[in-house]
Amino acid sequence: MAVIDPKHFRNALGSFPTGVTVVTALDTHGNKVGMTANSFNSVSLEPMLVLWSIAKNANAFDAFNECQHFAIHILNEEQQQVSNQFATKGIDRFEGIDYHQGLGGIPVLDDYCAVFECEIEHRYDGGDHVILVGRVKAFDQKELSPLVFHAGRYTQLALAEAV
Repeated sequence: MAVIDPKHFRNALGSFPTGVTVVTALDTHGNKVGMTANSFNSVSLEPMLVLWSIAKNANAFDAFNECQHFAIHILNEEQQQVSNQFATKGIDRFEGIDYHQGLGGIPVLDDYCAVFECEIEHRYDGGDHVILVGRVKAFDQKELSPLVFHAGRYTQLALAEAV
């Protein structure tokens, strides 16, 4: 069997355009945690389930792996700076960000394309990640275009003309 270069594998995965999310929760001490993630996906309509995954070496891994509630915010195309801020290590990621308390006291950003407030349904081992499945308890959607990530950079969503 041929040896697969992890960098080439990651680049190939980058061929798939994704939306950009910020996931927020509270740690076991009640401190706000948040991070940028593009590993979001729907799972089920009945019951309403969504998932995302977090690397086991992520700074906020313990907080998310132990939380009971989390919010997934699909960012809108004007929120590239928010994505960058929640991806930056060693800063207060919530500085200058408007939010309110949601399910279980979790921070819910006020600006988004869509938001899903979830209760943990399952946690699955996924190699170097843990997959968190959440039961959606509340959600909201705004009529905004999403922030898109493709091939290692932000890009615009190309809208097709109506037929």
